[in-house]
Formats: sequence, C-alpha cells, structure tokens
Amino acid sequence: MRLNTIQSALGARKKAKRVGRGIGCTDGKTCGRGHKGQKARSGGYHKVGFEGGQMPLQRRLPKVGFTSRVKKYSSQVILTELDKLDVAEINVQVLIDKNIVPIFCKSVKLINTGVITRTLHIKGINVTEGAKSAIVALGGTVEA
Repeated sequence: MRLNTIQSALGARKKAKRVGRGIGCTDGKTCGRGHKGQKARSGGYHKVGFEGGQMPLQRRLPKVGFTSRVKKYSSQVILTELDKLDVAEINVQVLIDKNIVPIFCKSVKLINTGVITRTLHIKGINVTEGAKSAIVALGGTVEA
C-alpha cells in the first residue's frame, strides 16, 4: 500500500448537486431557492437568533447572576471554629474529617474572626495576616 493509492470508501464522498443548468432541469432557473425574497439572494440570510426585526428572545430576557467555578472547591474557616477542635495540628484533611468544610474542598483560607485560646499548628492552609499574628502570638506555627 502506498500513499498515492489510498482512496475513500464507496459512498463516503457524495457528489455536489449541480444547480442552475437551465429551466429544463429540476434545479434550474431559481436553483431550488423559490422566487425572490431575502433567502433567494446571494449572501442574503439573517444572523442566528434573528426574529424578523422583533426584539430577539436573548435580548428580551435580563442577564442574571454569575456562578464562580472556583467557589465550589474553596472554603473559608474562622478562628473560633478551629478553637473548638481537639486536634493540635490542622490541615485540610482534618477539616474535612470534622465536617467543617465540604468533602470536595481543595483549598481553605483561615480568617481572623473570633478568638483562639490554645496553641495551633496550621499546615497547608491559606491564612490572613491577622489570623497568622493571632496564632503566632499564642505560640502556634503556620506552614504554607
């Protein structure tokens, strides 16, 4: 087999319809386009969604909202929630196990809201500056 001998399968390439070959032919004269009008002209057709000059449906309806695709996989946790945990070293998996964040959560951010009363060791969680200073003040550590 050689590249110059390759052929398409029978019936794979349909012959184009020959139109405009005189009035004696089935597709002669108007070539299957009917008589006059926008659709009979060359280049004459409307854009998608055009409704004959009436305001199209997609323009009549209002725009509604926005849904972030990142929001599903990220969560926020406050210091008070971490203070209630009985674990000293906290990571994303611990928060999932304790039902603080959803099971499909990939990134968590710790926010300085509330107070903590014990030492915490944070690992693999994003932390705001205020939360970091509150944790370090009690002798805790924060690792990225």
